[in-house]
Amino acid sequence: MPAETIPVRRGEEIDQRALEDFLREELTNIPTGPLTMKQFSAGRSNLTYLLKIGNWEAVLRRPPLGPVAPKAHDMGREFSILEAIQAHFSPAPKAFIYGEANVIGSPFFVMERKKGIVLDTDFPEELQVTDELCRKVSENMVDTLVTLHQIDYTKTDLVNFTKPEGFLERQVHGWIKRYDKSKTDEINGVEQLKTWLIKHIPTSSETTIIHYDYKLNNLMFNDDFSEIVGLFDWEMTTVGDPLADLGVAMSYWTELNDSPLLQKGLGDKEVTTQYSGFFTRNDWIETYSKKSGRDVSHIHFYLTFAYFKLAVICQQIYYRWHQGQTNDERFKQLNGYVKNLITYALENTHKKI
Repeated sequence: MPAETIPVRRGEEIDQRALEDFLREELTNIPTGPLTMKQFSAGRSNLTYLLKIGNWEAVLRRPPLGPVAPKAHDMGREFSILEAIQAHFSPAPKAFIYGEANVIGSPFFVMERKKGIVLDTDFPEELQVTDELCRKVSENMVDTLVTLHQIDYTKTDLVNFTKPEGFLERQVHGWIKRYDKSKTDEINGVEQLKTWLIKHIPTSSETTIIHYDYKLNNLMFNDDFSEIVGLFDWEMTTVGDPLADLGVAMSYWTELNDSPLLQKGLGDKEVTTQYSGFFTRNDWIETYSKKSGRDVSHIHFYLTFAYFKLAVICQQIYYRWHQGQTNDERFKQLNGYVKNLITYALENTHKKI
């Protein structure tokens, strides 16, 4: 597995003196000693840094460099989400402090450092991977999502900055607008896909807290994989249709017999969920339905929309690279992912799950 942290990438440095002064002024538990900083290597969106002063550790999140899409990468909102949910959902990191742009040049927040195992493209080399282990990971993922969706959001501060009414309609039209604003290449079938999504929006009868970026590499497990101890990247979290959350989770889930379009839509590396023993998407969906008591008969729409949403996220990142707003070479191939995901989503409109 790749190293969790790396030296801070060139051009993504933070003014450590200004940050340390801010932390010491705002927090009371900072020990003596210099601030050291490394960067978390994973992720293609917000930038995350590991902060250490003596035996104190924390994680800093800030937006990517350069211009970003409107309403995206809202550090203040994500900080407020974590503040609202941390007493109700233990895998959410505790939010420590929010900082305005005048401190380090961009808004940011500092949160709890959690420790455990994050799975991405593979298991740790020293681990014996069994079908039982893969089933345990799958079941824990379902259970944790069900638990999140069981929280009474009206008992949290989320009621003050979310709008559940008309959620799906706003989502479909909003992500279509995001695609149009960041469009670069001509992709056959995208207009047909957008029309299908608008015409097939199901009636949503329930609202819950949704993470909306629920995937394996945003989760942290304890050493024996019996518990999920961390869930990260809360910037898309809102109150809305829980099946939209399920759809997003399944759009990231891969299987050995997946279409090449889908496999290449998420990158070329073998991903963990292709191991024997992991749930199939159908297993996942059926288990979620049984444990949550929710009707999943319209999951076909939610999954199709999730593939489109994932394509738009990749498109927005690629647009920034295409416009010269970032020099990160990891982004230059994302237009191929966008095309594959849109093509697959369009194919998905013609079949049932």
